[in-house]
Amino acid sequence: MAKGMREIKRQIKSVQSTKQITKAMEMVAAAKLRRAQEAAQAARPYAEKLKEVVSSIASGTKGIQHPMLEKRPVKKTGYLVITSDRGLAGGYNANVLRAVSQAIRERHKSNDEFVLFVIGRKGRDYFRRRELPIVEHVTELPDAPTFADIKTIAYKAVKYFEEQQYDELNLFYNEFVNALTQVPVEKRLLPLAEDAIGGTTASYEYEPSPEVVLEQLLPKYAETLIYSALLDAKASEFGAKMTAMGSATKNATKMISSLSLTYNRARQAAITQEISEIVAGANAQA
Repeated sequence: MAKGMREIKRQIKSVQSTKQITKAMEMVAAAKLRRAQEAAQAARPYAEKLKEVVSSIASGTKGIQHPMLEKRPVKKTGYLVITSDRGLAGGYNANVLRAVSQAIRERHKSNDEFVLFVIGRKGRDYFRRRELPIVEHVTELPDAPTFADIKTIAYKAVKYFEEQQYDELNLFYNEFVNALTQVPVEKRLLPLAEDAIGGTTASYEYEPSPEVVLEQLLPKYAETLIYSALLDAKASEFGAKMTAMGSATKNATKMISSLSLTYNRARQAAITQEISEIVAGANAQA
């Protein structure tokens, strides 16, 4: 019995140590979530102004053409998938990877019909194990990524579409709703839809011409959409981690309570047994 009680006590101490770790990780994730939300909000004015200028050119110039605005028969598709580098985030990675895998199964008969651009080690390793065609990947991003961190992959994803290496580019990531809810979504990035560049237009003067300005701005706009999605995904990642670590802390508390109850019962049983032995010994001597 003493050996069993010592084992239970060790389990209680172990779970208490785990609880301290998960509680600390929950608090760290909460702090990072706040900063990620602030970064996402800070990036919006630039994206909105860029959209306004692009919209003004696209709607105010007749007969303007650009490869990023042209719809082509879809023979090959590009997918840009945003995941995290580390786990302990509940279903954050599993949900978006499941959505991508389902889309690939439903739309393509062979690996020659699509290519993948992957942000995050979890996504890279997932697709590598399945031997799917990864064109470009980036890992080990900081908690507060800058555009420079994904500039290469964003540039290549947009450039390959312009060069007609594939006919559409879709973006998969977890959209941030709140700290408890992150929804895996698919958004068509290229060709740019009318609702992606539509909206309120303003009057601008362009030098040297609207066509030249649009040619420079459209790739930048598409790359900005990728960066905005990354910031949203980062907020989702920290929200998922905070929720997962909060649940782990609650489970640890319940486990400690259950183990403590078991320990107390075992201790009471041991005391009762000792009393019974003492009483039996006294009666034998009487």
